[in-house]
Amino acid sequence: MDLSTTYLGLDLPHPLMPGASPLVDDLDKVRRLEDAGAAAIVMRSLFEEQLAMEQLATVGHVDAHEGAHAEAASYLPSLDTFRLGPEDYLEQIRRIKQAVNLPLIGSLNGVTAGGWLDFAGQIAEAGADALELNVYFLAADPDESGEQVETRILEMVGAVKKQVQIPVAVKLSPHYTALANFARRLVSAGADGLVLFNRFYQPDIDVDELEVSRRLRLSDSKELPLRLRWLAILSGRIETSLAASGGVHTPIDAIKAVMTGAHAVQMVSALLEHGPEYLGQIKKGVAEWLEEHEYESLGQMLGSMNLERSPDPSGYERANYMEILQMWEA
Repeated sequence: MDLSTTYLGLDLPHPLMPGASPLVDDLDKVRRLEDAGAAAIVMRSLFEEQLAMEQLATVGHVDAHEGAHAEAASYLPSLDTFRLGPEDYLEQIRRIKQAVNLPLIGSLNGVTAGGWLDFAGQIAEAGADALELNVYFLAADPDESGEQVETRILEMVGAVKKQVQIPVAVKLSPHYTALANFARRLVSAGADGLVLFNRFYQPDIDVDELEVSRRLRLSDSKELPLRLRWLAILSGRIETSLAASGGVHTPIDAIKAVMTGAHAVQMVSALLEHGPEYLGQIKKGVAEWLEEHEYESLGQMLGSMNLERSPDPSGYERANYMEILQMWEA
């Protein structure tokens, strides 16, 4: 069965790959992912805050004015919070490229257009085949408009594209006023692909200790429909690579993502829970399903259920909302 796909200009044997996560911090797990058949490797994100901390430390080292950056530094997490520092990150890229024969996608996570984005060039020079720009931003400032938020992200994309020749994907959240329009503007700004979606980890409250509690909750298949809706809306209408991220736990999940338009399918929670070898099980399940349903290739299925090709496009739009509410019975 031909499962081949093209994502960010990379010819891949199939669409399944680990998403940005701690999985690739360990070379043993990287090799296990290759043995399981991963189509590519996505690095965990290097954060803007890490690069800002390093810049502050460098300036502080040569600045004779004691405490000049103390206030700014106090807003940032300790460098000990991060598993890989900038230099370690570059070295890990080199180690992975030597250890396995797979395309490698670096990842930068940040919220502002600034000098930290210059690091994209170093990631490319270290050997990354593509870059994922993760704009993990919570628009919590009541004085900042949606247009200002989007303009800043467009500037970030433009700055990165000036630094690198490798393809750049933008990993988005679903929380934009007009997501389809913004997606088109990102592509016009130079984005070679879009990853749908980032997961906002929701805080909880410890009412006894009066603290904000931070807990990592892995995804499940219930998170996939949001991705399917927007993959279907964008597929065929915006000419760019699309990746699904979040909620893929079974072969059927992966098939749904491809049917709605995903050229790549990223998995994290399922692999953290079941191990790198689980990716091979998903790949096998996808191939078996295609054969059972008499498909000749994955490409034949790609985008077959997007908004333009679906036999029931209203299922993705307002008519679906009205119909579902009318169907409810106590």
